[in-house]
Amino acid sequence: MKLFMYGVQAHEKEIIRAWADAHAIEIETTADFLSEKTVDQAKGYDGICIQQPVPLGAAKLYATLKSYGIKQIATRTAGYDMIDLQEAERNELIVTNVPAYSPYAVAELAVTQAMQLVRHVSQFQKRIADNDFRWDGLMSREIRSMTVGIVGTGRIGATAAQLFKGLGAKIIGFDQYPNDRLKDLIEYRSSLEEVLKEADIVSLHTPLFDSTRHMINARTLKLMKKSAYLINIARGALIDTEALIDALESGEIAGAALDTFENETVINKKLSGQSLNDPLLEKLIAMDQVLLTPHVGFFTETAIRNIVDGALNSVLEVLQTGTSKNRVKPVVNQ
Repeated sequence: MKLFMYGVQAHEKEIIRAWADAHAIEIETTADFLSEKTVDQAKGYDGICIQQPVPLGAAKLYATLKSYGIKQIATRTAGYDMIDLQEAERNELIVTNVPAYSPYAVAELAVTQAMQLVRHVSQFQKRIADNDFRWDGLMSREIRSMTVGIVGTGRIGATAAQLFKGLGAKIIGFDQYPNDRLKDLIEYRSSLEEVLKEADIVSLHTPLFDSTRHMINARTLKLMKKSAYLINIARGALIDTEALIDALESGEIAGAALDTFENETVINKKLSGQSLNDPLLEKLIAMDQVLLTPHVGFFTETAIRNIVDGALNSVLEVLQTGTSKNRVKPVVNQ
């Protein structure tokens, strides 16, 4: 059996080698993303595994994979919005993800960013870099005095809620499918709008569907408190970036922490001295009240090992049984 992996980073290679040795399976890798230009690299292999922030491409790519005898696409991510599930199904390609590689990895970053925003850490750092050691205008609140709104209460959202609760915060939340088992932890609200109106910190943990794209927009941002903070560790397109910038510039909200952006062409690249060719991202970088990280919520030793092992286990499961417990199917009306 031979597998081919796209989008492989240096930190994954040792884990891939160990998995390949343990299963006596040949694996070839490339740093390239899967696209119409690189799909030919999959020819002659039994299965493929990807990780990328950009869409795979047009319908022709899925048909090409099918013509090569490929039966599946395994993504080394929890999110799968880069894959056209309808097109994959039309071409009899089983799509799998890694739904629970380490909820703590992502949830811990959400809490870390919230604390840095509330305590004005980045503003103090910028002042000190200019030999300015004053406190003026940067008095903080304590997390335990605040209400945290969790939007999306799946594994990661529930873990974030648990961590914020441990700091003494009041936890409210919204999910299209509330989890009865979490009702001692989260006070569910009946709509996103209710959460936005009430929360001092809003933390997004929902998948990206058509129905959630730009769920944070000019209208919904106006519902938030002027003292509120917005955190996105999920998917960049949950937020209308232009609307967020307008809200930050006008003081409609106090600040934002983003680990994901709408256009992630810059992720894991060194572009020192170069233009980003992304005016909106450049505006966010220049804002004192915005904290940015380069999509690293998942980037812990535990999570990376679980991601690689989990994705490859799913490839093997599909090839051996024709399905997987981590299979992702198209969802109607999402």
